[in-house]
Amino acid sequence: MKKLLLVLLFVPLVSFGQTNKINNYKVTILSTMLSDTHIGEWGFSAIIEADGQRILFDTGSRENTVLQNAKELNIDLNNIKDVFLSHNHKDHTGGLITLREKHPNSFSNAHVGEGIFYSRPNSRGSDHYILNNKNKIQNLGVNFISHTKPSQIIPGIWTTGKVPRKYDEKNWSELGKMIDYNGKITEDTIPEDQSLFFDTENGIVLISGCGHAGLANTLEYVKTIMPDRPIYKILGGFHLLKLDNEKLKWTANKMKEAGVKYFVGAHCTGINSTYKIRKFIGLSSKNALVGSVGTYINKDGIVPGYME
Repeated sequence: MKKLLLVLLFVPLVSFGQTNKINNYKVTILSTMLSDTHIGEWGFSAIIEADGQRILFDTGSRENTVLQNAKELNIDLNNIKDVFLSHNHKDHTGGLITLREKHPNSFSNAHVGEGIFYSRPNSRGSDHYILNNKNKIQNLGVNFISHTKPSQIIPGIWTTGKVPRKYDEKNWSELGKMIDYNGKITEDTIPEDQSLFFDTENGIVLISGCGHAGLANTLEYVKTIMPDRPIYKILGGFHLLKLDNEKLKWTANKMKEAGVKYFVGAHCTGINSTYKIRKFIGLSSKNALVGSVGTYINKDGIVPGYME
């Protein structure tokens, strides 16, 4: 009887610890600066398709960018229940209202990090785009779901939750201010910054909006969530632009330690930074490149499009 009780107590823990591996996937960039025949902007968005499931990662900056690019790329935005907002900045949230209005059967769940609705005092006031439009978005039928800890948003696809900042990467301006839930004015470290990831047969795939929590910090935290798994493909914005060679080389070493074999640097990663990272890690031009609108990754590798 005691043995049976121990087994019954242990089973839920094992089930909770188990994670679904994604077999087939495609992650396509819908908003970033570089483009060929599509619309480029200072922003980021990507559509994640994984084993028949879909989730939109960020919504770009301008209201119509993701809509137009998805149309041109023949990507259907209907019946996508979940959208993930990596952080509060408008270049990642600006398309949400139009997306919901044009696709009322999609984006009913908006997954966010705690702190996304903090006030950000500046010369124009204390509000910002996503805070200003919170009520309007909710009135459109969007439910905000806040995450602080790692959790599966849909089967097999995880949010990091709040990323511990072990390393002093400081991937933000260091000038902004925010008012936290206690009413205290403090430095705006973009505490809500989160990334998505999923495991595959060959290793973990990580998608980042800006990486304000720090790329090395994010990689190390994901490794604690899914230990003994390489993080072999990463795509998105990582805020490495204008870093000096010493910091880029340090970041590249952390990427190499994590097991990165494919690297798509988009948005705020920086063109020169992406090329230098590629050199430091020793990856080929097919395995590490600057992402443009339409660039996608799948289980076979990276498909860059015309902006190779």
